[in-house]
Amino acid sequence: MNKKVIVKEKAEESVIRHLQEALQKDGNLLNETLANLLAQRGIKTYDEAKAFFRPSLEGLHNPFLMKDMDKAVARLEKARLRNEKILIYGDYDVDGTTSVALVFSFLKKYFEQIAYYIPDRYSEGYGISYKGIDYADENSYSLVIALDCGIKAVEKIDYANDKNIDFIICDHHTPGEKIPNAAAVLDPKRPDCRYPDKNLSGCGVGFKFMQAFSEKNKIPEEELYNFIDLTVVSIASDIVPVTGENRILAFYGLKKLNENPLTGLKTIKKTAGVKDKQLNISDCVFKIGPRINAAGRIESGMSAVELLISDNSKLAHGFAKNIDIFNTERKELDRNITHDALRIIGNDIDLRNRKTTVVYDKNWHKGVVGIVASRLTETYYRPTIVLGESNGIATGSARSVSDYNIYEAINACSHLLENFGGHKFAAGLSLKTENIDAFSECFEEYVSKTIKPEQLIPIINVDAELKFSEIDDRFYRIMSQMAPFGPGNMTPVFITKNVRDTGNSKRVGANKDHLKLEVVDTNGVVMQGIAFSFEPEYYEKMSAEPKPYFDICYSVSENEFRGKISLQLTVKDIIFRD
Repeated sequence: MNKKVIVKEKAEESVIRHLQEALQKDGNLLNETLANLLAQRGIKTYDEAKAFFRPSLEGLHNPFLMKDMDKAVARLEKARLRNEKILIYGDYDVDGTTSVALVFSFLKKYFEQIAYYIPDRYSEGYGISYKGIDYADENSYSLVIALDCGIKAVEKIDYANDKNIDFIICDHHTPGEKIPNAAAVLDPKRPDCRYPDKNLSGCGVGFKFMQAFSEKNKIPEEELYNFIDLTVVSIASDIVPVTGENRILAFYGLKKLNENPLTGLKTIKKTAGVKDKQLNISDCVFKIGPRINAAGRIESGMSAVELLISDNSKLAHGFAKNIDIFNTERKELDRNITHDALRIIGNDIDLRNRKTTVVYDKNWHKGVVGIVASRLTETYYRPTIVLGESNGIATGSARSVSDYNIYEAINACSHLLENFGGHKFAAGLSLKTENIDAFSECFEEYVSKTIKPEQLIPIINVDAELKFSEIDDRFYRIMSQMAPFGPGNMTPVFITKNVRDTGNSKRVGANKDHLKLEVVDTNGVVMQGIAFSFEPEYYEKMSAEPKPYFDICYSVSENEFRGKISLQLTVKDIIFRD
């Protein structure tokens, strides 16, 4: 697939020079490229650079700046005085289950009658459910703390109020026109909320609630920070920007996850085969998150919470083994459904020529259609919806492409839907099966009118042009201190022009679908690199005689082989000259 390479504009020379001079006084020598990386991230002063390189928990905002936080804490205090029964309620995905694990684990020391509830993906769906409210009523829970959900549950909160059940909503999704009539609604995206950071995850909002409760009751902050590794798993898996408070929480969350994780997370690391690895945001996304998600996708999110709150290593190991089985089953379903979906598209010329993909099979497992939608987007790079069927209703997930708002496109066809929700890049929806064709046409028509041609081409954003001679241990060490990397602070990507194969590059991997590169630049500096899932044509072109010049886009990473660590290029694209 052709990709578009966009090299970011270099920051102002004056800002680059100022950063170099300011940090040099502090004993940190930055070359021009590294100073430019900082400036591109909006860092212009010594103090900003210091805060960026050395995140501090003291930099967290006052939780009481969030709208309704005083009400939320007061209602929780009231429950404590009255010894009320409290139910901690959250969605079955990673953000929801980590949120429930954090709030439940923290509060169980201070509340005798406390339990948790995760709705069933298939019988209840996302968010607050009537079944969940009935469960609270039947079991005499008078206060429910809803995490990572609830901001649009207007009718359901009214239903709960009629049963004298109070809700404290802790959400981070965009509200509808009306805010639910709950005891308190914590959501930094509320239009009337002046909280400085709008990008918290659901677990992050739960963390802020517990922070406020701790401050009010003079609970040592270390008690809450004991659960901070849950926040980084949430931040990574929910793909929220790793900036502002999220950067602080992610920094200290990773530190704890690597040094002294909670028993449940420690067991997941062991099961995933990464117990001795220094994990980063990407590892949380691809190693930790899927195992937590697998429980909610295949069986029940309750299993994930049981593991995350466990402080018994034997019990945790049992939960983790079961979840790993779920994860293996999830991967098999993912593979099979992706194969089926690609076959459907491949056999339908009309579908191949569209600007959107909408595919449906009643037998597709609802729990993995979101993953499949992501896979199809990687292959065809266009707004994609994958639908299965549950209880007679078509239910599925949507994934978007480069800066295109798929939520608005779905909203434009909402008259054909039973329910939908989500955000700019991902959404969930349900509709009657007889409406699938009409929805598919409506979706295609809206997207065709609103998407720009360039949004249908994968983009590689390059931070700067780099010489191979700049890449050394010191360069990598300083660049690594810009972590944690993620949305809003992506791993730096560089381009080096006019390089050639030395003759030692080769195809590797079980199916020979990766390239092990050895390339040399115009100054004679040689670098090793790895290019994952590159077609054989790339190797054939680069190894042809006479050796052609090409440009290479990459990030710099460490490679460990037989106990020896070396720097290598992780290749994003190879651009041949016509």
